[in-house]
Amino acid sequence: MNSRVAVVILNYNGASMLRRFLPSVVAYSSGADIIVADNASTDDSLSVMGSEFPDIRVIALERNYGFAEGYNKALQNIDSEYYILLNSDVEVTEGWIEPLLECMDANGNVAACQPKIRSYNNRDYFEYAGAAGGFIDCYGYPYCRGRIFDTLERDNGQYDTLSEIFWATGAALMIRRDDFWNSGALDGRFFAHMEEIDLCWRLKAMGRSIVCVPSSVVYHVGGATLSQKNPRKTFLNFRNNLLMLHKNLPQKEYKKVMRMRFLLDCVAAIKYLLAGSFAEFKAVADARREYSRIKKEFDGQRRHNIESVTMDKIACRASFSILVQYYIKRRRLFSELPDARK
Repeated sequence: MNSRVAVVILNYNGASMLRRFLPSVVAYSSGADIIVADNASTDDSLSVMGSEFPDIRVIALERNYGFAEGYNKALQNIDSEYYILLNSDVEVTEGWIEPLLECMDANGNVAACQPKIRSYNNRDYFEYAGAAGGFIDCYGYPYCRGRIFDTLERDNGQYDTLSEIFWATGAALMIRRDDFWNSGALDGRFFAHMEEIDLCWRLKAMGRSIVCVPSSVVYHVGGATLSQKNPRKTFLNFRNNLLMLHKNLPQKEYKKVMRMRFLLDCVAAIKYLLAGSFAEFKAVADARREYSRIKKEFDGQRRHNIESVTMDKIACRASFSILVQYYIKRRRLFSELPDARK
């Protein structure tokens, strides 16, 4: 097949997830190519694909490249006009692709979009990783329509309008092939976490648009690879967030933001320590140390990104601190925040 849309699921030791969720993708993705890219799994993923899903194309990678580079390697072998990067723990619904495709076809300025992401285990609520579209505050902290930190909103249709956003979740990300490669693809050095926000930042800086299309709905388990409270995940989130800021912050903001982030990261580490979570404390400290060690390797990408900026102000990048809004002003709902889309 050579469909305009390729649904690409990156798998690593997720045989149980493939059995559980791939049937919904097969049932409700008519007309799209469905491809499973396997990151050198050591479980029975490949045998499951061969015996239970023999008609699904499999790209077997020679080693575990992580989320970012794993997708880069897989997508090099796919020439569809649109890619949909879909987590293996996502249940899709009937007609989920059509609204995304209609939006992209009707708006040439839209580089990427996402569906509305609800929780698989608590189906009336938004899911942590993406909800109804992502935003970012002045210090690089991500939040979503429907989710700020660990506060998840019930989906009452309050975010059912198609909306410009800052980042679309990698759990279910539709992106034009040309935009994916022209922007430099995912940064494989991140391995996992924050790579889609980094990609979207580059796209937004180039004047491209990213939207949430809430008429498309999927359900995400979340934390299937690493749970929310996991030192490895904490390390990757903190390190990669700093690297993303290093790569993309405007020069006039750089020193101020990075100084503040040092202080805020120290506060986060101390908070973990006082809570008795030494592993999480160490993860933050290790992330800061690793960032300091390798950040010069990203200087060339920073120069390129700054030179590629075409916007004086990037839409949906908030000028406020989400920490202040959430913890001091006690604004727990997205609708209570200042509008970052202006």
